[in-house]
Amino acid sequence: MKTFATAGAPHLRAAASVRRVMADVLLALLPGIAVHVWAFGPGLLLQLGLAAGFALAFEAALLRLRGGPVRAGLEDLSALVTAVLFALCIPPLCPWWVSALGLLAALGLAKHAYGGLGANLFNPAMVGYAVVLVAFPRELSQWTGAGLTPPDLATAAAAVFAGQLPPHWDTLASATPLDALRQAAAAQRTLAEIRSQPVFGHAGAAGWELIALAYALGGLYLLWRRVIGWQVPAGVILSVLLLTGAAWLFDAERNPPPLQHLLSGGLMLAAWFVAADPVTGCTSPRGRLLFGAGVAVLTLALRRWGLHADGVAFAVLLMNAAAPLIDEFTRPRIYGHGRHD
Repeated sequence: MKTFATAGAPHLRAAASVRRVMADVLLALLPGIAVHVWAFGPGLLLQLGLAAGFALAFEAALLRLRGGPVRAGLEDLSALVTAVLFALCIPPLCPWWVSALGLLAALGLAKHAYGGLGANLFNPAMVGYAVVLVAFPRELSQWTGAGLTPPDLATAAAAVFAGQLPPHWDTLASATPLDALRQAAAAQRTLAEIRSQPVFGHAGAAGWELIALAYALGGLYLLWRRVIGWQVPAGVILSVLLLTGAAWLFDAERNPPPLQHLLSGGLMLAAWFVAADPVTGCTSPRGRLLFGAGVAVLTLALRRWGLHADGVAFAVLLMNAAAPLIDEFTRPRIYGHGRHD
């Protein structure tokens, strides 16, 4: 058997580290967070603080329970990234205990039950979000209505910590644009009638258009830093454009244009920050393209026929489960592999 000689220690350290990668992800999320706060108010800042606190506490407790290095586990910033992604998925005025339960599921079930960082099969943030979405659909549907002044910090704090909703909550809380789109389409209304509602903007959902573009900007930064590959975001975005573009050209009165899908809900966040996760995705270049395309197809199918208006989280989790099989069939063929010597 042939072997390759290696030099003795000390070896050069790799340029990338878990901490550096996670710091880049957090930095790339800042534009989206800023626009999110501008559009929906400072309640998001409360959710980010709560999520970060719960995540660090649960991470420390679980590491100690497993006998792992607590300080190193907290300093790699992976729990903080999970917390931020989870907080960006829930309404700004969501009760505090939703974050607690969601992050316990994210870190306990999806991360440490599989062996910790790098061993998890499913994306932790999406597991936590899926759990609370199924368990508490009412709390997860209370988004600030478009065109209204977002609640200030005091109002948001009263809602998050004490459950004291504003007196005008019936007008403040409304269906998300994707909910409105599904309900209007079920009522056989035309696209022109649907888009006349105030929840819709110029191309996508009011407020969400700029948020989606900010996430795309952060994703380009990750590409530049070589934190992620281009295949998964390209697979998601191109598949959505092709599939929804064909449907829109076939019947523009009933099918939303492609930008309506891309700039509404969490699709852009998922394309750049969730589906592109190298741990829970595919490893081969062709596999990553197929993974992204699968996320897009499942998201569109769940938006059309699923119980929830935005099926991004469930689409990502289903593709996480399929990733090992996709890699099995798309792994590059190694020269000489399969030969019998």
